[in-house]
Amino acid sequence: MSQTTLLEEITQWNEDTCRKELKSVLPTLVSMYQHADSRNEHIRVLKILTEMFLPHLNLAELEEECFSKLLPKTMVQVLEALSGCVRHVCSFEQTLVLESIRSLPSSVLHVLKNTFLHCKESESAYSGRLSMVADLLQALFKEAYSLQKVLMELLDRISLEPAAAEEVVVMVTVIHSLLDICSVISNMDHALHANTWKCIIKQSIKHQSLLEEQLRHNDIVFSLCEDMLITFQSCMQLAEQMYQSGTQQVTQSAECKLFQKTGKLCRFFAHSLVHYVKEFKSFVAQSCGRLHLLYLQIYSKFPPSAYASKLSDTHSGEINAVILVALDPLITQLLSLRPFVEEVLADRQQSSAELFLPQCLLLVTIMDKLPTLPEEVLGLWCQGSQFPEETSRLSLFQAMFLSFQQCYTELALPIHLPGVMMNGQAQSKVTLHHHVCVHLCAFIASVPRECFPPLERSLLAALLCPDTETALLSADAWCFLARYGSAELCKHHMIIIAQLIKSCPGDCYQLSHLSLLLRRMMFLMTTQHQVEFVERFSPKEVENLQLWQHVLLKALTPDLRKQVVDDIMRSAGAVCSRWLEGRCMLVELEQVNTALSAMLCVCRESCEVIEEKTLVFVMGLISQLWTCMSVKQVRNQPCVQCTLRLLLSLSAIFVQNLDPETICEVVTFLSSLQPLNSVDHIFLAALDFLASLGKFCFAQEVQGQVLPKLSSLFASLLVERSWLLHQHALEAFTHFAEETSHEEVVPKSLSSEEIKNNVVNFLNKKIVAVENEDARVERLKSERSVLERLCVGLEPVSKEETGDLQPYRKRARKETPEEEEFEKVLHTAEHALKMLQSLLQQTPAPNWMAARLQGLATQIHSLNSCKLQGL
Repeated sequence: MSQTTLLEEITQWNEDTCRKELKSVLPTLVSMYQHADSRNEHIRVLKILTEMFLPHLNLAELEEECFSKLLPKTMVQVLEALSGCVRHVCSFEQTLVLESIRSLPSSVLHVLKNTFLHCKESESAYSGRLSMVADLLQALFKEAYSLQKVLMELLDRISLEPAAAEEVVVMVTVIHSLLDICSVISNMDHALHANTWKCIIKQSIKHQSLLEEQLRHNDIVFSLCEDMLITFQSCMQLAEQMYQSGTQQVTQSAECKLFQKTGKLCRFFAHSLVHYVKEFKSFVAQSCGRLHLLYLQIYSKFPPSAYASKLSDTHSGEINAVILVALDPLITQLLSLRPFVEEVLADRQQSSAELFLPQCLLLVTIMDKLPTLPEEVLGLWCQGSQFPEETSRLSLFQAMFLSFQQCYTELALPIHLPGVMMNGQAQSKVTLHHHVCVHLCAFIASVPRECFPPLERSLLAALLCPDTETALLSADAWCFLARYGSAELCKHHMIIIAQLIKSCPGDCYQLSHLSLLLRRMMFLMTTQHQVEFVERFSPKEVENLQLWQHVLLKALTPDLRKQVVDDIMRSAGAVCSRWLEGRCMLVELEQVNTALSAMLCVCRESCEVIEEKTLVFVMGLISQLWTCMSVKQVRNQPCVQCTLRLLLSLSAIFVQNLDPETICEVVTFLSSLQPLNSVDHIFLAALDFLASLGKFCFAQEVQGQVLPKLSSLFASLLVERSWLLHQHALEAFTHFAEETSHEEVVPKSLSSEEIKNNVVNFLNKKIVAVENEDARVERLKSERSVLERLCVGLEPVSKEETGDLQPYRKRARKETPEEEEFEKVLHTAEHALKMLQSLLQQTPAPNWMAARLQGLATQIHSLNSCKLQGL
């Protein structure tokens, strides 16, 4: 029976006959449909199948018996029909007007999107039967690919001039439909994906004046960013795989060819994104956050980031050339947009640690670009938010220091970046600190004077932050500013720094950072300004000794240095003498410590200019002060601990000049004070003193008493478990052992096999345990969060919390010395109670504390009941 006869017969069947003959006729009809020669025959067979036999298939049979065999072929036929329509339109030679074909593009794109989506989801849709329809699906995708290619050619020929509102809507719909197709085909075919994006951007720009108000710019930019990021990640994964397998040098391998192809695609996305943003810059305000994040995400995966993939130098260079360089113009385009400024300088920290370094490098890039832009753009970046109604943002200087502070891991490794090429020399690698410092200083040199107030505020804030590396960067930039600016500016800044140092309440990290800058900037002052500085903060005045202990005297001219040294030693000596001649009260010991600190500063760096009689006088003071030291007070009184540290340091300097009796007395005192590791600064000062004893020869009659104590001291110091203190202990012991004439002390100090092995390893420069690079990176990453919490805890956050850090207000001059004495004692008691209260908030109180507090309450009540004369 022929096919035509069979079809005519079937059309006469009733419902019961169709049900009975279903199993025998259905395979024949399906085969006829798949092999039909004409479109009319296809439609006739399809109509019979769907109208007469499909209703008799149960749910479990639909997919296997019908859908999987008919639908792909049907879709191919539909696509062929649509291709015929599009090709027919393209055959006309005249300019195509959208009004004449407005239904065609949207309809074709609707079918295309669903066709591509069907192909993409075919594995899950057909499950285990995919092999049965693989050829049909391949033909379906090929036909859809061909249809879209022809459609994009058609769109190139369409004109919208002049355009009615309806035509504009149609073209906008076409572009948005192509955007939807991009999201479907992104992982299916790279060439089709790229060509679709080309069409989107080309049509958007071609009809820009008509469409720019209606296009979904945010969606287009977001999709471009996502596609670029995914392609970039694929490129990095391929490069890392080749690095790990050692095939990075095999240029003809399949992996290498795929890497190059993916790199070109990523470069295409970068150029497309830059081009689109350039043309529609006024409409991408809402996309600035995504563009900022894209930049950070890409740089976070690229060396030298600690979170980057491991790549060969060749592949790293290729990626940099084709992708990162292409992104640079994007930042240039965005610099004048306020939303981008607000996004980059937002008053918040990046939440992900891997984005800290990219943010820092982005700010460096911005600093390099800003000098060429108009002053209003420069002001937008440098001034920060000015009014409450503005979106809160930092100044560029604040953001730079904050971002730098977050890069703990990269600074500790350290990572290296390309340096600045100078004098035709080859570009060298520099640390992150060096890199940021050079570019920051170059930027400072280019900014107008209107930007100086936020610059100075940012420099001071960074200098006073808990992070030492950030404070060093601030000091570097400040010194550049002092050299680049006028001498008067340097003098003005030095006076401010000196006043801040004088107002610091005792030892704190702010004082350390301020004194570092003071010492460096003293070199930058003119001779006349140095003289004026000395006159303003005269070392003859006792109240200025606190400042002069932080000044680098070698920075002064020789004559001025000699004068300052004499004045300091005279003032400091007078303070110590008055204390020794008086009642030697603890409340007055702070002034003595300040005097000793100033004296120590002079002796360390300018001992050669101190007069002989002054040195003799100092030796006598040191000997007298040692007689006042009490082991009990050292253990209980922080101010006495400070005095001990200073005396140990001075004694180490003058170990050859002090009386032998004093040296023996110091050794005996330290021996009585063991263990010395309760206070770190005493531990270190004791090590310096003991190391200096290598130059000292004890008299025969005291050796039996002193040398065993020396051995015992070294033995106890060498067992210190803190790696930093242990290192200092090893250095001090080695220094002593190399110079001492009392050789018997050395073996007796090695009281255990462990200590002996540690000393031997130190002398042989042997590293017992070596940390591999990956473990070191991971350790530094974990350290960052710990140090960040510590720094947050150190920074003052409110006036209430910083009350104790403020300098005390000076009492009126009319008060008597006795009243001042009462004031100091009461303040010490108040401060101790506050410390106790703070300690109770952190640690449970010991059992004996209640009885002690009761005793204190009784004493306070007794004092309150007394008749205090003169108050």
